[in-house]
Amino acid sequence: MISWKVIFGKKKLINNIVIFISVCFLILFNKALAEDNKILLKVNNEIITSIDILNEIKYLSIINDQFKKAETKVQINIARNSLIKEKVKMIELLKYKEDLKIDDNLLENIIIKYFSGLNIKSISDFDKLFKEIQVNPNFIKNKITIETLWNQLIYSKFYKSVKINEDDIKKSILTKKIIREYLLSEILINFNNNEDYSSKIDLVKKTIKEKSFSEAALIYSVSDSVAKGGKLGWISENILNKNIRDEINSINIGEVSNPIVVPGGSLILFKEDMRKIEKKINLDNEIKTIIKKKTNEQLNKLSTIYFNKIKKNILINEI
Repeated sequence: MISWKVIFGKKKLINNIVIFISVCFLILFNKALAEDNKILLKVNNEIITSIDILNEIKYLSIINDQFKKAETKVQINIARNSLIKEKVKMIELLKYKEDLKIDDNLLENIIIKYFSGLNIKSISDFDKLFKEIQVNPNFIKNKITIETLWNQLIYSKFYKSVKINEDDIKKSILTKKIIREYLLSEILINFNNNEDYSSKIDLVKKTIKEKSFSEAALIYSVSDSVAKGGKLGWISENILNKNIRDEINSINIGEVSNPIVVPGGSLILFKEDMRKIEKKINLDNEIKTIIKKKTNEQLNKLSTIYFNKIKKNILINEI
């Protein structure tokens, strides 16, 4: 008879072998990419190379601990989708190149703020960080530039479409001195014309159950929060719309919501924690904060809709 000790010993050995093989594969994959730079994808006339994929993996590994834990094939797929999204945005931005501008000082300030969590306090710190992992800093600067200009484009196109009821916000603040906040993660699911809704939702739920919510977000989410494994951080109930707030309140801590239909797809939320905060309210500041958050929320939804619309007219080819 085989003892439990022997079984666990064998299991540990197998796990170590699997980890070793995975690490070796990633090292060989990286080496192959670096030595043989090939065109892997064309997005209209824009190309994505094997070096681009490798640099994207390195970049996402620095900004996202969850990404580093993902399987190699998942990392490659996320990097691929991220670069496709970037190229689609760039193609659209070229149509407005005379109207959209960003000066060097603004770009530097955005970069320092974005990477402040990595102890980046200057552009020289930023350059040093990425040179150490053999990524050209201009590759990252280009990414930040595209995202900044995209936000400018979305703001210019859709800001007047944003609808905020200040009276409702004021009433909500005055009636609630104790505010609930939720620690949330999200998966925003987009559906292609040929995809069955129920089948895709079931696949996402299966991945959440068998792996984790964050890994499912890395694989399936089309939200910008994918770079953080879907994590949104602490969200005040004041900025959530009624449908989302009701769904969040209907589930317990540690549970996953039912799919919620939102502009751009369906949203699945993970309620990691909840807290109640008694607020000493500065009414004017609170209104401004909530208006800003609700405005950004609406603009993000409009950005997703707009992106999905233009992507339909983009030709994406595997080489």
